[in-house]
Amino acid sequence: MDRQLRTRFLVLTAFSLMTFPAPPVSGADKPLAVAPSKMPRVAAVDPRFQSFNVEMVEVTGGRFWAPYNAQAESAAHVPANNLSAPAVAPSAFRMRPPIDLANPRLRKLASALGPVYIRVSGTWANSTYFHDSDQPAPATPPPGFGGVLTRDQWRGVVEFARAVDARIVTSFAISAGVRDSNGVWTPDQARRFLAFTKSIGGSIAAAEFFNEPSFASMGGAPKGYDAAAYGRDFSVFRSFARQYAPDMTILGPGSVGEVSLAGDAKSGPAFPMLHTADMLAASGRGLDAFSYHFYGAVSQRCAAMQGAAQSSPGTALSEDWLGRTERDEEFYSALRDRFEPGKPIWLTETGESACGGNPWASTFIDSFRYLNQLGALAKRGVQVVAHNTLAASDYALLDEATLTPRPNYWSALLWRRLMGATVLDAGPSPSPHLHLYAHCLAGHAGGVALLAINADRTASHALALPDDSTRYTLSAHDLLDRTVQLNGNDLALGAGDSLPGLPGNPAPAGPVEFAPGTITFLAIPAAGNAACR
Repeated sequence: MDRQLRTRFLVLTAFSLMTFPAPPVSGADKPLAVAPSKMPRVAAVDPRFQSFNVEMVEVTGGRFWAPYNAQAESAAHVPANNLSAPAVAPSAFRMRPPIDLANPRLRKLASALGPVYIRVSGTWANSTYFHDSDQPAPATPPPGFGGVLTRDQWRGVVEFARAVDARIVTSFAISAGVRDSNGVWTPDQARRFLAFTKSIGGSIAAAEFFNEPSFASMGGAPKGYDAAAYGRDFSVFRSFARQYAPDMTILGPGSVGEVSLAGDAKSGPAFPMLHTADMLAASGRGLDAFSYHFYGAVSQRCAAMQGAAQSSPGTALSEDWLGRTERDEEFYSALRDRFEPGKPIWLTETGESACGGNPWASTFIDSFRYLNQLGALAKRGVQVVAHNTLAASDYALLDEATLTPRPNYWSALLWRRLMGATVLDAGPSPSPHLHLYAHCLAGHAGGVALLAINADRTASHALALPDDSTRYTLSAHDLLDRTVQLNGNDLALGAGDSLPGLPGNPAPAGPVEFAPGTITFLAIPAAGNAACR
């Protein structure tokens, strides 16, 4: 798969170079001057802005997206449940045991990204039964459920969150097993779940009612579930949450796909969908923060879904692809302004593509999307961005079998160490292919961190800085490599799983050039920006 993927990528690149002449190297022109000391404050994000998901089905064990190198395994023993994914082959899934959240390497690597929110949810959570007993769990889920969560498994989540400086975000079951004779949602399972969490010293920082109600029919909701049913059920949930978990932030609705995955005019929606505007009109106000999910496309696993958006390595650095996250945010923030004005906005699930990510999601080429998304959404005031996942399938920050950091993990680690919570306006860019973002420099009063993402495959671009800085440039020998270099040196764990020091290179005041297909952080501690004091 890797060899075929790389060949297709090289053919695409060669074709583009033969068809379109390469732009001149902008470094030959006078570099655009930037003034870090004068960059104005435009937003502030949650200190746990960069966060991640661990799917509920990882915690319980069960059927989840199989990595591409595992899809050749037989799917004969992958059981169905009440979740549906049209046109997805059984080989796209793999049965997996529960994740070991006590693994020392996993904890060490997750801790380095803290403080974070850890969201334990996902489509499978919609039909997960909480076995509120220390007796052995049932061999099969009770009627109306698709999976079983034990006390010990949830205790492991609480202990993991405590160990890595994470606050827990989750959602609740809404399948047939939690409904009364009239089909109305009942809070008994949610009450037991919250009570047990509290009894072991844990807490739920925030929760969506359930995962992705825009695709309720795919996520375990009763047949014929509509916006009116959502409004009725959410009213019950809201009253319950206010009484039993008054400190828990109510997020919602957690919709996905109404822009990027919605299909086109010819083929129509890729799958049955409820519309957020209808659900919010039916439920009324009552959210503490507005949440949504975003995927710019579906992966190759779900390519057979009619009308669903696709992507490729050849388009992974394009303005269209990198800009999709902003188009989705514009759509959902307009709904927030209409139905819940003034409420914070959270992106609680996102990744390279839906259905587990594409084969190139684990390569350096996806770091352009990952960091551009963080920069663009922070500038727009989105408070939290939770990447899916920490360590499952191809879009994970870590390889699920070895827990080896992937390029996006190293990108996340540099963001954590350099980009503070105060967001600045970096000003104009000399090229539409050079994406510029600025934050106050973490841990340095008055300092500024500048992020320059050169998504140009052929041309360098340059800026002129008035101050000395420290440079951290991420690159790869090939954009589809699974190994990434920092200032020319391979990034890898050391003895005893120790993290490298991530040393920067000194860059004197003056021109700073960014090579094609590279990502650079510049730390400017002496910028003297008043907004950063």
